[in-house]
Amino acid sequence: METHRIKTGIFGGSFNPIHIGHLAIANYLCEYEDLQEIWFLISPQNPFKKKEDLLDDQTRLKLVNAAIKGYSRFKACDLEFSLPRPSYTVNTLDALKRLYPERDFTIIIGADNWINFNKWKSPEKILHEHSLIIYPRPGYHIEPASLPSKVQLAEAPLISVSSTFIRQALKDGKDIRYFLHPEVFHLIKRYNFYTI
Repeated sequence: METHRIKTGIFGGSFNPIHIGHLAIANYLCEYEDLQEIWFLISPQNPFKKKEDLLDDQTRLKLVNAAIKGYSRFKACDLEFSLPRPSYTVNTLDALKRLYPERDFTIIIGADNWINFNKWKSPEKILHEHSLIIYPRPGYHIEPASLPSKVQLAEAPLISVSSTFIRQALKDGKDIRYFLHPEVFHLIKRYNFYTI
């Protein structure tokens, strides 16, 4: 007898910090796409980003947990903290499949990342073994007809907030509380993250 598999979206990123754009996109995908849960996979080191820009791993995990508390379909995942670095999605997915064989994992990426997907490690293997959902990003047009069979373009809202914008605004002393979950804003202000 075939067991029911849990359709789980993997939303990877530095989340430096997590903001309303991340939350709104994930919320939309949970409610409007065929996903039962979304896991925010916090990356300790993106191969394409400079590590010195990051808050430490545990602080970013704490901010993600603060942001998703109360919505049962969101989970924080720190698996990559214990994997070899730099973190590559293909290796993470292999580890997730071993640890959670009852789940079907779907990768969630922005249109900006899809444009560069062929530069990822083993992109063919990822697409052979997993489905993928692309959410729109400003300035990146994707033609749905051009996508492989297991890749879909979500009709999610176009949200232009970025973590880079958030960090710069905080350094500039701007009050951007409505761009962040209230608890995340509280923690950032309390500990003066990103202000130096």
